[in-house]
Amino acid sequence: MRITLRVIGIGPGNPRQLTLEAVDALADVDVFLLLDKGQTKQSLADARREILARHAAPTHRVVEVVDPPRDRSPDNYDAEVRRWHRARAAVLSDVLTDELVDGGVAAFLVWGDPALYDSTLRIVDDLCEHSELDIDVRVVPGVTSASALTAAHRITANRIGEPIHITTGRRLADTPVGADANQIVMLDGDLTFRHTADPDDHIWWGAYVGTDDEILISGRVADVAERIVTARAQARERIGWIMDIYLLRKS
Repeated sequence: MRITLRVIGIGPGNPRQLTLEAVDALADVDVFLLLDKGQTKQSLADARREILARHAAPTHRVVEVVDPPRDRSPDNYDAEVRRWHRARAAVLSDVLTDELVDGGVAAFLVWGDPALYDSTLRIVDDLCEHSELDIDVRVVPGVTSASALTAAHRITANRIGEPIHITTGRRLADTPVGADANQIVMLDGDLTFRHTADPDDHIWWGAYVGTDDEILISGRVADVAERIVTARAQARERIGWIMDIYLLRKS
């Protein structure tokens, strides 16, 4: 059984930030696969459905796939993530076999861009390796949360001739000297910059960037760190989940 599987970047949340290529890729998909994130992220699923209502074929179907459980505090982080990806691949293989006919088209909608701190392509690789399906994978790039952040703050990501380092909160303290002039930091639930940055460094922070819930704060780390902590906590309490990102620049 041969199928086409599209991995479509849909930007950080604003339906108007879809590329024309993404709009075209949405138009003839038979089945869209949504990994169930639970009720606390229901608004994410709702945003995806709004995109589908605008751009997908009237005959499209949406299949919600229950996400296999994951240990969030494992002894071996890499091993646990690999186990989780294999479990996802097994579930998805069953779903695709049940929901598609030969020659059918399925798609994942990925926040931001599929290549930037997203696991979907690794899951698809596992699926292709372990499934008996003949899968033709197509990837459509999307607007990243990093570019949405700099656009929202009306700034460039770097000063003239300087490098840009993209990392996570978990790895922020490991940034080599010389690579830390301009750092775009994602997946930082602990706001690690409070412990690693110089008080005179500048930060541009954003949550829910590009959506109606967007929050932006910028300034010297010493001046705005506590404002960011408070704003983040309040937003998470109010909405139930949070997506945030920041640019940290050496003074």
